Amino acid sequence: REEKQLELTLETLISQVADLKNSLVSFIYKLENEYDRLTWPSVLDSFALLSGQLNTLNKVLKHEKTPLLRNQVIIPLVLSPDRDEEIMRQTEGRVPVFSHEVVPDHLRTKPDPEVEEQEKQLITDAARISPDAAQKQIQSLNKMCSNLLEKISKEERESESGGLRQNKQTFNPADTNALVAAVAFGKGLSNRRPPGSGASVQSGQPGAGAIIAGAAGMQQVPMTGAPAQQQPMLAGVQMAPAGQPGKMPSGIKTNIKSASMHPYQR
Repeated sequence: REEKQLELTLETLISQVADLKNSLVSFIYKLENEYDRLTWPSVLDSFALLSGQLNTLNKVLKHEKTPLLRNQVIIPLVLSPDRDEEIMRQTEGRVPVFSHEVVPDHLRTKPDPEVEEQEKQLITDAARISPDAAQKQIQSLNKMCSNLLEKISKEERESESGGLRQNKQTFNPADTNALVAAVAFGKGLSNRRPPGSGASVQSGQPGAGAIIAGAAGMQQVPMTGAPAQQQPMLAGVQMAPAGQPGKMPSGIKTNIKSASMHPYQR
């Protein structure tokens, strides 16, 4: 019965290890040949598959019906330096011969003496720590990990918000193009005068109507010997240039004088 149970356990282990090996081979092939098209979600999926297969293998080894393999002894019956085709087939070409050089490595049931010594030292150091000290160290490590995760999350949020601010459009391209076309080429601008440019001025002050009426009859007095040029306009009246004396009609003087007098002054 024990031998039958051992055979079933070995078959299950061989099947689980074969699946794990195929997953590793597939993942290594992707890393070596498809690295340019490989995405991070695909890598995470491969790691998740490997982790699940390892957990299944550990469950098989820790099952209550699985015999203790450490109690089983493997003894090589034949050692030969010649090439063995059966071993080549079983190991997929990795072990061509089964000689005294490869037997210590392939049939090892314990780690190297140096590794075993380091493991014992770690176990001894862990046993010296009291439960309270171990709990404090665990809390300190958890606090450090939490702070690190908060910093990473903050950096991610800031980078995302900065990217959104950079990508946010703060202007209207249509308005910008219309403004550039108007400034550079005058597109969309009107040549008409604004309304009211030639209208009469209205004022509520006394004498303002007389002043405007007198100004309407004002005429340009050309200067002798001066070249003819366009004179400035003020309220529809062509004025003489500054610095050039001209003859002002008497009606304008009378009106300005009468308008400047105080109403109660005689």
